[in-house]
Amino acid sequence: MGHVFQRDLRHAYPVAVAGDGVYLYDREGNRYLDASGGAAVSCLGHSDRAVIAAIQQQLEALPYAHTSFFTNEPMEALAQALIEHAPKPLDKVYFTSGGSEAMEAALKLARQYFIEKGEPERVHVIGRRQSYHGNTLGALAVGGNVARRAQYAPLLFAASHVSPCYAYRHQRAEETAEQYGGRLADELEAEIQRLGGDGVVAFVAETLAGATLGAVPPVAGYFRRVRDVCDRYGVLLILDEVMCGMGRCGERWAFAREGVVPDLVTIGKGLGAGYQPIGALVVAKRVYDAIAGGSGSFQHGYTYVGHAAACAGALAVQRRLDDGVLAGVAPMGQRLEAALRGTFGEHPHVGDIRGRGLFWGLELVRDRGTKQPFDPALRLHARIKQASLRAGLLCYPMGGTADGVAGDHVLLAPPFIIEPLQVEELAARLATALREALINT
Repeated sequence: MGHVFQRDLRHAYPVAVAGDGVYLYDREGNRYLDASGGAAVSCLGHSDRAVIAAIQQQLEALPYAHTSFFTNEPMEALAQALIEHAPKPLDKVYFTSGGSEAMEAALKLARQYFIEKGEPERVHVIGRRQSYHGNTLGALAVGGNVARRAQYAPLLFAASHVSPCYAYRHQRAEETAEQYGGRLADELEAEIQRLGGDGVVAFVAETLAGATLGAVPPVAGYFRRVRDVCDRYGVLLILDEVMCGMGRCGERWAFAREGVVPDLVTIGKGLGAGYQPIGALVVAKRVYDAIAGGSGSFQHGYTYVGHAAACAGALAVQRRLDDGVLAGVAPMGQRLEAALRGTFGEHPHVGDIRGRGLFWGLELVRDRGTKQPFDPALRLHARIKQASLRAGLLCYPMGGTADGVAGDHVLLAPPFIIEPLQVEELAARLATALREALINT
């Protein structure tokens, strides 16, 4: 036993020692196809020389300078690159060390925005059930994953939660997608009214629901209706693209397809592709202007904000995306979708296959006809994870909820550099793992 406080104290972890493209290797010589990019992080794989060189060069020039004293060139250049690719009115970038920190910053900035505007009565935040926005107390509070919140509930601020946009389980048979999206928008408006129309700070949502629902895309028109409701009551729209953004769904911003622009958007994971810890909060001009024209200072901060080496690495990632990597995500995503549907489309325990780009989820059910989920006590997701490791595959399974709100699912988010033969390998190895995991269920 070593002295590391591991995530799961009951589990013996293999020791990762090397990475090459879409593969990771452990100390015993086993090779794993990284079909989840860790947790949708390693979008460029594990051995991109351009990113590694950029970080090395920056470390030789300047490893660290605290942002209460200095700005730095990589931070300025990365912010410029992000905003050049962002739609207006997004205009400023606040850097963090990861997605949870970015969400924490978003919640605090949203609150300060209204204080600066002279609306201190705005104190309520609305999230969605079964959502996940990070593991800090603030991010857990606005998140809606019951299992992750439960033991910390007494420490969390009292956010409220409305239904997720989860058509597989919640769209009624008689509803069109437009009617379903409208019903959800009406639910949000009713919650704003219940809390007091002038008392709500923000509505927070993942553009595509990630880890805790499994790559669930919104129905067409949902976010336009949500944007209208938020605008009607002066509520900020915060979109969480930590997992689904930065090219993962085929475009830099997953919200681009939805016909809306958020007031605040959080990014991370694929921003730095795993080469250095980094996240960011991207801010609309009017939110920034309220602070600039008021107190002049965001009352918040982290030690590693704008870390020079992390920003240099993330800037190199952006340049790799521009060099053609991003353009390959949509066509390779089509290959992945075809492989998944061809392998699992008639599987008796795969109820839904959904996603965009290189961001896909399989929902597992005991009965396809009724959509009955597996008993959470079976911990099917844990079985799948271990069976996948034995099959030489890394995927991201999550467990179902006790109330049947969501079933067990497997999230897939392979590196953007995955090749056609590796897509077929992914599907075959996942099929092997599912066969093993489903025995005696």
